[in-house]
Parts: sequence; C-alpha cells; structure tokens
Amino acid sequence: MSNVPRWRALTAGLAVLAATACGSGGTSTAAAPTAGAGPLAGVCPNPVVVQTDWFPEAEYGAYFQMLGDNPAFDTDTKKVTAPLVDDGAPTGVGLEIRYGGPAIGFQQVSAQLYADKAITLGLVSTDEAIQNSRDLPTVAVAAPLETSPQMIMWDKAKHPDVRTIADLGRTDVPVLYYQTDTYMQYLLAAGLLRTEQVDGSYDGSPSRWVTSGGDVGEAGFATSEPYIYKNELGEGRSYDVDLQLIADTGYPMYGQALSVRAADKDALAPCLAKLVPIVQRAQVAYMTDPARTNGVIVSAVQADAGSVWTYSPGLADFAVDAMRQRKIVGNGPDATLGNFETARINRMIEILGPVFASQNKPIKDGLTPEQLVTNEFVDPSIGLPVS
Repeated sequence: MSNVPRWRALTAGLAVLAATACGSGGTSTAAAPTAGAGPLAGVCPNPVVVQTDWFPEAEYGAYFQMLGDNPAFDTDTKKVTAPLVDDGAPTGVGLEIRYGGPAIGFQQVSAQLYADKAITLGLVSTDEAIQNSRDLPTVAVAAPLETSPQMIMWDKAKHPDVRTIADLGRTDVPVLYYQTDTYMQYLLAAGLLRTEQVDGSYDGSPSRWVTSGGDVGEAGFATSEPYIYKNELGEGRSYDVDLQLIADTGYPMYGQALSVRAADKDALAPCLAKLVPIVQRAQVAYMTDPARTNGVIVSAVQADAGSVWTYSPGLADFAVDAMRQRKIVGNGPDATLGNFETARINRMIEILGPVFASQNKPIKDGLTPEQLVTNEFVDPSIGLPVS
C-alpha cells in the first residue's frame, strides 16, 4: 500500500522496526530453488525482484499468485522467494517479493529502486512517480490495481446523513490523515474539505477514533480499515463505517503500479514483453480464485512471529471482496486488465504540478504521461471475465 504507517505497526517502537528490518531476532528458511528452463530463462533477471510498499497483503495478490510451491519466507531480510510460475508452469527464473514500509525504513519505493539496483520492479503510485519524476524517474509498465484503495471513512451511526467526502466537508467533523498524503491538497483545493477541519497529525492509531466514539473522519484503505474497525479492535469495540474512495472525488491515481527505473526500460523490454502478461494472468487468476494465494499471504505474515504486522484470513478475504465490489481491481474501459489511460495520468500531472511546486519540490519540466507509463508490454486480450 501507500508508504505510510498502519496502526498495527505503531504498536512497536522504532527500535523494534529497526531491529526487524536489519534482521535481528528473526528466523528464515533457505531460498527456494528455481527451474532452469522456461519462457523467462535467459530473458529476465534471475530472480525477478519485486519491491512492495508494505508487508504481505491481498493488494499484492498478483505477485503472490506467481510464487510456485513451497515458497521460502525469509524473516531476516523480509522477503519471500519461490520459482516464478505462470498458471503453475515454470518460467525458468525465481521470484523474490520484498517487503516495504518498516522493512525499508519507510522509504518510498522510488528511492529504494535507485538505492538497490538488484530490484527489478517496484510498486509506485502515480502521485509518487510524478513527485520524483525529476530525480528518481520511473516508468509504470502495468496497473494490476485499476483504482487506488485510498479512502476517507466515517462512522455510519454517528453520521447517518454523510454519503460522500463533500458531505463530510459540510460538517464540523475533524478529518484525520497522514501528513504525507498528497491527495489532501487536492481535496482542499477542490473545496471538498476545509483547512480548519483536517488534521495531518494522524499516526495510524485508532485511539482518537475510539476516544471520540467514532466522531471523526479518518484516512485509510478501503481494503483494510473497514474490516479492522468492525472486527479486530478488541474489547467489544466494533464500528460500521461508510467511506468514499479518493479516486471517486476526481483524483484518478493508479495505486501501486508495477514500475521500473526509467533508464532500464529499454534493456528490460524483452523481459517485460513476457513478464507483464504473466502478471496480468496472475491477477485474473487471483481475483477468480484467491484461496491458495491468500493462504500464502497469511502464512508469510505468520512466519514472521517477531513482526509488527499481523494479517488475518478474514481480512484477506475482505480485501478481495472489497477489490471486486469497488472495482479496485478491474478492467479498463477497453476490457483489458493492467493498462493505463493517458488522460488519467495527464489529469494527475495537472493536479500535482502546482502542489509540488508550492512545496518547493518541482517535477520534471514538460512532464508527459508517456514519460510515466507505457502500455507497450500489456497484452490487450487479458482481462477479467465480463458478466
């Protein structure tokens, strides 16, 4: 997910985060062997290394779907490895999925891509790519998530008349968000929320929500917090929330798009031409039948007993349902899963250029959608079944 702390991560101090990221106190299993023959052998790096922006969770289902049998969970270096498979068939290379967030010191994935050239691809959202377009340029090659799961939520019982973020903006309800959430500048500029109403000191903890009895609005992810606040706060606490996706307010970001360093795109082109359709097929397979892969995701988290992150089977199932129902995973307007609409990218440049300029973080001069995304490796015939 977005490179921001979650409330579970905050139950441990920074010393614990540093210790787990550096490998103290963890256990690991041996790296999984890879097959020697297949369509990616000699074409792609071996292993293909994917850098995520958080711990294992359902939003990364496509990549965990591509793990072959008996994946190895390395709790020291915070990664999972296995042969990379395409619908169960060997591809001839291995897959290494690296954890983000605390595991990389809360760095943006863009920065991690440039800090460690062993990483093949990273998950970079559109706003992050625009922000770093001048100094850490990336090109997104596939969008397994059609819509970002970022949202703002509120308690249904406390605010029965609120249906949208704009409705929330017509109340005096405080809205808590992470100071680094770029979309908030858009919501304020669009008049959907008011400056005196928003509070960027949110640290991911549910404490202010609980203390207020749900009388605040709160940023988060449609794939996680609604389930957690309903089922996992403990002590008899349970809240039914409503929400609106930030995307539905006119902020058309692609969340966690699969990206490469801009200068590496041409060299990786033969690999990407074969790999991107595998990612597309994996996402379709995962959304069709997520049971096995959700088991792997939950096992990856449970294997790291000393971690600050937990992930329940119920949350994994909820996340998949939310991705289906809210079209977080879905086909584009042309029935293809994983491609980009340049009009959406252009709109994001229009929104964020002035925002980053006001923060003294100017973006690349003359930035165009074509410098940020490409559909050249996407197979237009691959998409979710249309009912």
